Amino acid sequence: MVARELLEAPELPEDIDFADLDFEARRELRSLPKDLAERVGRHLVAAGSLVDEDPEAALTHARYAKSKASRIPVVREAVGLAAYHAGNWSEALSELRAVRRMTRTDAHVAVIADAERALGRPERALDIAKETDLKTLPKEVQVELRIVAAGARRDLGQLDAAVVALQGDDLDPKRSEPWSARLFYAYADNLAAAGRTDEAVRWFLHAADADLEEETDAAERAGELAGG
Repeated sequence: MVARELLEAPELPEDIDFADLDFEARRELRSLPKDLAERVGRHLVAAGSLVDEDPEAALTHARYAKSKASRIPVVREAVGLAAYHAGNWSEALSELRAVRRMTRTDAHVAVIADAERALGRPERALDIAKETDLKTLPKEVQVELRIVAAGARRDLGQLDAAVVALQGDDLDPKRSEPWSARLFYAYADNLAAAGRTDEAVRWFLHAADADLEEETDAAERAGELAGG
């Protein structure tokens, strides 16, 4: 079914421009003939622009790009991330593992571990976290992997261990980093699950303060817990 669909290109939104593809992705596509590179690139741009609001449509564009350029890491990455956002966990794992082999980097290790969790394999998610050398990862990926590992602990009923997994020097409300809101929110969420309500309220409020883009419901969660 998917293979047949890939023979026909999904319609591109009118505002999609190859020039909007980031420089590194365009460089990867240089191994393709120019016309093909631009066609694949436009579908990658479409996938990236749609992944949050319509992940299924994003996945259709990414799959089409893969049908034309399956040996290009950035193409496989697009499929993997779109599949993850669409809840296609097995496909996300397959594609992001392929990217890991092709690039020999762990840029998406947290997403891989979280997909294992989603497939009901929290032990495997923890194994991935333990096997990964955190020092080789960008800080934001380190934090995401810790959040996933804490979630895996929680899946296993290890609530206190989930809380401990998120503790560290960067769990500091005086620090404001791009990842602080997500870290504080995850910590508060696990505190709440462990029955430590007063602490959870405090950390949800810290998360709300750090969430300058208002991407979480931290303030609402704090209010619900405090009122309950």
